[in-house]
Amino acid sequence: MKKILFTALSLIAFGTMNAQENGKFEVYDFNSFKLHVYYTNDAMGDASYIVESDKGLVTLEQPLFKDNVAEYDAYLNKLGKKVTNRISDYHLGGTGSESITMAEGMPAFVKGPVYGGMMQGFAKMFGDAIVSLPTGKTNEVKFGDTKTFAGVSFAFNHGATTDFPGASILIGNKVYFTHWVPAKAHANALQISSKANVDAELAEAEKSLASGAELFIGGHGGAAKVDAVKFKIEYLKTVKKLLGTSKTSADFVSAIKKAYPNLPGEEGLEKLAEGLYK
Repeated sequence: MKKILFTALSLIAFGTMNAQENGKFEVYDFNSFKLHVYYTNDAMGDASYIVESDKGLVTLEQPLFKDNVAEYDAYLNKLGKKVTNRISDYHLGGTGSESITMAEGMPAFVKGPVYGGMMQGFAKMFGDAIVSLPTGKTNEVKFGDTKTFAGVSFAFNHGATTDFPGASILIGNKVYFTHWVPAKAHANALQISSKANVDAELAEAEKSLASGAELFIGGHGGAAKVDAVKFKIEYLKTVKKLLGTSKTSADFVSAIKKAYPNLPGEEGLEKLAEGLYK
């Protein structure tokens, strides 16, 4: 995994060092609560969220870049309600000295050499553009537990087994959060770096579909509907099939392009295949 994360740094540096655009917000109303989706437009393609109810606010995956933190915090303040909980699931962000909630195992993991090394790499790459690491108290939630924050239920279950020890969180029985939002696009080498990842991501996608959620969100990407989840399941099953019939990585790339002509993300297929055939 350490190699994967440092590869991520290289890919980010290669393709995303242009001037950052401003972020944007979208709002989804589920009657008993609202979900505010913040597209950061940052170098990592991160997304951040705010769950709003009549009892307060819950933040999820607060931004890392200072410009985004300022924009996000200004929007948060305009909502005029108390923040009852701040959840940092897969990504550390600009929570400062505030207390944060994390899934079991993640507090130790983010201090270890893999995640810690990644954050040190970000600090070297982006310098003063990113915020300092959080200093507040960390509260761990066990996998399988359901917590109620600001009157909304948050069910914490283990995410994809080959990913960070983060949680897939079902919010208010309506919204399903995981690391990577499903998209109608080719997988990339950051999401899937081995054959084991294919099985793990497929199992996670099927679990998310079975949750009955209406909206699917992620630390990368933003928000998607059920059709994107169904596409991801079909796509990963096709990947598994082609891995069984394609002798080389070049054969696989050719076959997946043929199966999904003109699908976004073709430029990353060689890197994807490299991990699948190593």
